Amino acid sequence: MSDEIEIDTDDLLRRMEGAMSALKTEFASLRTGRASGAMLDPVVVDAYGSPTPINQVGTVNVPEPRMVTINVWDKGLVNKVEKAIRESGLGINPQTNGTIIMLPIPELNEERRRELSKVAAQYAESARVAIRNVRRDGMDQVKKAKASGMSEDDVKFWENEVQELTNRQIALVDKALESKQAEIMQV
Repeated sequence: MSDEIEIDTDDLLRRMEGAMSALKTEFASLRTGRASGAMLDPVVVDAYGSPTPINQVGTVNVPEPRMVTINVWDKGLVNKVEKAIRESGLGINPQTNGTIIMLPIPELNEERRRELSKVAAQYAESARVAIRNVRRDGMDQVKKAKASGMSEDDVKFWENEVQELTNRQIALVDKALESKQAEIMQV
């Protein structure tokens, strides 16, 4: 291997892991019939003239397996938080008691479980595409290095390194998808 030409596999790995963490965030927002504070992460409230995540306008708690509560700090925002949850597409009907909004999580039926499983598969495919795009960037770096004088053996070595990195990350995506789908289908 030549010392002057190297491919930055740490950068490629960091970018691939970024796709993986984005996937985990998307998975956390999927409702599985169990209450989770993370399911409210994508919901934003129009508070004080700007879109604000729910966890920045109140305290999100999970007091029991099928209930999420939000203790809204500003009484004037309670109706806005309630409206944002209704319009979020989560399929949850909030109940208000003063500044506390309760979100009872209904049991998922079989059809909804299948839908959520398909959504999880779409999220996983997006993550795979992102990882493959990083792989393509890595292979482009190898091609540029080859054009600037990298030996054939080094080119083969770096191509294999980038491919192995990609395979490991794709396997992690597949494993995460499998466990999320099992969690969704669990009754």
